[in-house]
Amino acid sequence: MCGRYASSRRPEDLVEEFEIDKVEVKEALAPDYNVAPTKPVYAVVQRPPAKGDQEPEGPVPAERQLRVLTWGLVPFWAKDPAIGNKMINARMETVHEKPAYRRAFASRRCLLPADGYYEWYATEQKTKSGKPLKQPFFIHPADGGVMAMAGLYEIWRDPTRAEDDPERFRWTCTVITTRAEDVVGHIHDRMPMLVEPERYADWLDPTVSDPEQLKSLLVPAAPGRLEAYPVSTEVNSVRNNGPELLEALATEPPGPAS
Repeated sequence: MCGRYASSRRPEDLVEEFEIDKVEVKEALAPDYNVAPTKPVYAVVQRPPAKGDQEPEGPVPAERQLRVLTWGLVPFWAKDPAIGNKMINARMETVHEKPAYRRAFASRRCLLPADGYYEWYATEQKTKSGKPLKQPFFIHPADGGVMAMAGLYEIWRDPTRAEDDPERFRWTCTVITTRAEDVVGHIHDRMPMLVEPERYADWLDPTVSDPEQLKSLLVPAAPGRLEAYPVSTEVNSVRNNGPELLEALATEPPGPAS
């Protein structure tokens, strides 16, 4: 799974990286080195521009937008938005058929920019309760570039809010995961599905809906694309947040339990 990641890029950096047409961000997010579920995150989506005072002639092409969404997808049919707390990841193998994700997979796909993500593995050491001691690792692009995680988004209408309430729509998202490649598979058997730059346009295109065509756009990270190193257990607490969380430990921790 992917339950924590880091995202420190500024909106202007993401505009250049993802060739954004319009920034739909009221207030820039602070760099976040410990992104956790329910937090606001940047997302790249492709949608028709907002309607202006004058109706344009002919069809309006979609534009690539940068938006702020909440991590934890709330399906459009949900009665209680708290369901989003459990919808932080969607498995690639079943995303096209699960009721919570299939409509979003067909037309509401996004890119979630990240510096990298965290995973934990069980070491041979034990806690006081006898459970394996877990060591966090930071996994990121070896070239230091932006990681574009494949995601889905939904827009949930809050029935308790008035029609003219600007907060009546809740925008939420989830990260699509797949089986981990060998270089990081020993840490955890799942990893975020990544989208390469040459496939951004097709992945974001809301007119593309064929499940097999969409799945063909997503491939596991190429060998050598990602690297991992151990970091402090300070990342275990969401209260801790800062660039120091990305610092590699001075010594290697014990290897994964067999």
